[in-house]
Amino acid sequence: MRTVVTFALFCLLARGEGKPPARPAPKVTAEQRAAQSMLKALSLRDRVGQLVMGAYYGDAPSARSKELTKFRHWVKDLHIGGFIMVNRVQNGLARTAEPHTMALFFNQMQKMSKTPLLIGADFERGSSMRVSDTVRYPFNMAYAAARDVDAARAEGLATAREARALGVQWVFAPDADVNNNPLNPVINIRSYGENPDEVAEHVAAYIDGAHSDPKNIVLVSAKHFPGHGDTNIDSHLDLARLDATREHMNDVELKPFQAAINHGVDSIMTAHMTVPAVEPNEIPATVSARVLTGLLREDLGFKGLVVTDAMDMAGLTKQFNNGEASVRAIEAGADVLLMPADPGASIRAVMAAVAQGRISRQRIDQSALRVLEAKVRVGLTKKKIVDLDAVSDALDLDEESNRAQDVADRALTLVKNDGGVVPLFAPNQACLVVSAGVRLSTFGQRLAQEFRKRAPQARVAFVDNSLPLAALDAVIGDVSVCSALVFATFTTNPMLGGDLPAYLEKLSQGSTPVALVSFGNPYLLSGFPKVNGYLAAFSTATPSEISVVKALMGEIPITGHLPVTIPNFAQYGDGIQLPVKTKSAPSAN
Repeated sequence: MRTVVTFALFCLLARGEGKPPARPAPKVTAEQRAAQSMLKALSLRDRVGQLVMGAYYGDAPSARSKELTKFRHWVKDLHIGGFIMVNRVQNGLARTAEPHTMALFFNQMQKMSKTPLLIGADFERGSSMRVSDTVRYPFNMAYAAARDVDAARAEGLATAREARALGVQWVFAPDADVNNNPLNPVINIRSYGENPDEVAEHVAAYIDGAHSDPKNIVLVSAKHFPGHGDTNIDSHLDLARLDATREHMNDVELKPFQAAINHGVDSIMTAHMTVPAVEPNEIPATVSARVLTGLLREDLGFKGLVVTDAMDMAGLTKQFNNGEASVRAIEAGADVLLMPADPGASIRAVMAAVAQGRISRQRIDQSALRVLEAKVRVGLTKKKIVDLDAVSDALDLDEESNRAQDVADRALTLVKNDGGVVPLFAPNQACLVVSAGVRLSTFGQRLAQEFRKRAPQARVAFVDNSLPLAALDAVIGDVSVCSALVFATFTTNPMLGGDLPAYLEKLSQGSTPVALVSFGNPYLLSGFPKVNGYLAAFSTATPSEISVVKALMGEIPITGHLPVTIPNFAQYGDGIQLPVKTKSAPSAN
């Protein structure tokens, strides 16, 4: 009987009966068809070129300059996939680009490129992070301190509109790192805070906002995967390390990235950091297949573009040269090599790896197709030139400036206020000391201007890290005559530099009440427990300077809540709530 049944089943299968229904082939979209058509027209070398984005520094190089010759070579000979716009650093300060100059350069490059170029920029706080004459948005942590998810969504929308007006289609934001390490020197206020759920909520809102205008489509990128918040090394300078179990990563570091994926994030940027829980070898996540393919693509289900962090950072270059790093990143699962020091060397190295069988042609085609699909998605095949006459109309809008100022106002968080030093009792008898970090910094200029406007008789002094203790005494003078001393700092480092810590400690032991105002690192109170007041702004942007003065004068209520924990002093969610100073309060004089 068993033989008869088996034979009957064989006959049914032979006739095609009894088979499970065949799955329908995935539907090919118009976007994919257009990208596939573009791919067919490219040689292998050109396909590899599509995976490279070179660095542009916002200048206007002359027609005879070596720099413009280099850019032309990248576009016309190497056929790179695009550019990332970064700032040139001079005297320790980043110089922002003039918007029309930047847009003009991109137009010039687009005109000479056979395949449209994908242009990216780190617009973490709107285009103001890289471009002048634009709305100055606060840093991410300010949005969490203000507890304003809707404002994060609005910033995403505004950033998309700014970016497209400037010729940028790829926004390397939002930052999805959970900053739960007070010693983190590179993420800090770029993060939405230490609470993974709160970070995830803001990340998702930003992505939704950036994707909400069909007339200004941009790609957005969550970074730095798998999470750079719990590190104490700047990966620009060395290899950072995440010492966390996989279970902890699931609960903390990976939550915002999963939320980003669920909300349709277009790309995810890698981090130059080791992750022992995922990759046992002491190599950066950027070149780890276990991290990029195993964790990101297979475990989290991400199907979009994987872009490396800048490939000229020491967290990567201390282990691998330009070519080897490029090959390993592609092997690991990266699609785009961001600003390698030598794009030509990167392309040659990847081509050699294909010739040697180390990387398959199919692997190159996979990434090249993703890049081309992205270009189609943002409309570059239909329009790649921006209207220079319309650039100004999309930037520095009053409505957006007001929104940014409102977030900065509501982000201010008062952590300590012994003796009611805030708001100031007699501003005209107060002293304001501004620690801008380095010489020639513009930090604190608006702060001093607004302070002097309201308290013209107040003493205002600027100091920097280079001044020895004796010079600090001389610059600031006798503070015993001050009704209160406000010490404002813009550092995002774990501590103040030079002799400033010793000087601030000396001030806090005197008879004059001291209010420490931190625009940058919110954890500074841990190092100066004797100050009378501590006010955190979570942002070094100009609106926060204005907000602080208004709060010191009692013009606005202080309503912010800590998005991080300050060890030994304050918990996540803390914040002293102060109303506007009443009319019966002491006058400014």
